Amino acid sequence: MSAFVKQLKEGLLTNNPILVQLIGMCPTLATSTSLKNGIGMGLAVTFVLMCSNLVISLLRRFIPSKIRIAAYIVIIAGFVTIVDLSLQAWLPDLSASLGMFIPLIVVNCIILARAEAFASKNAPLPSLVDGLSMGLGFTAAISMLSAVRELLGSGTILGIPVFGSGYTPIIMAILPAGGFLLLGILIAIFQHLMNRREKKEASK
Repeated sequence: MSAFVKQLKEGLLTNNPILVQLIGMCPTLATSTSLKNGIGMGLAVTFVLMCSNLVISLLRRFIPSKIRIAAYIVIIAGFVTIVDLSLQAWLPDLSASLGMFIPLIVVNCIILARAEAFASKNAPLPSLVDGLSMGLGFTAAISMLSAVRELLGSGTILGIPVFGSGYTPIIMAILPAGGFLLLGILIAIFQHLMNRREKKEASK
């Protein structure tokens, strides 16, 4: 149980893919214009991370080292295709909104990094948990950014008006430049809180 909690803590806090490792920036900035998009992308990445980590771990002894990256991409692509077709069938609006960034999960550096750094070297269950923890960390970070961008840029949360008809949206928040600025602020706040937490633990 302690190992499970440690892995979850790493994905959500100490080794968060967006706020600490600073990887997966392209889909983070491109799809975080609304909370619905952010949650959708986060859950899609989490599903692919868990499934690909599990399968790569199961096959790690059989995949030749010289073609391992190509093999990982084939495995990841299979699960991305499942996600893409499922969204088109059951959530066509979300699929259209996320657009090409669903197929591009295949080359998402978060997924390839976990496949190479963890799943290829560890047993199936820890690899599955690693995929879950990193996916939840990604989902939490992109959802926070999405909520702030939608709130400032549209005055809504999940399409529901928050500030009323008198609010003037800050359009820059949902533009690329605004995404960069708000992500930078979010990372700075997170790092500040983590540093304070580490100092408190060290002083005990």
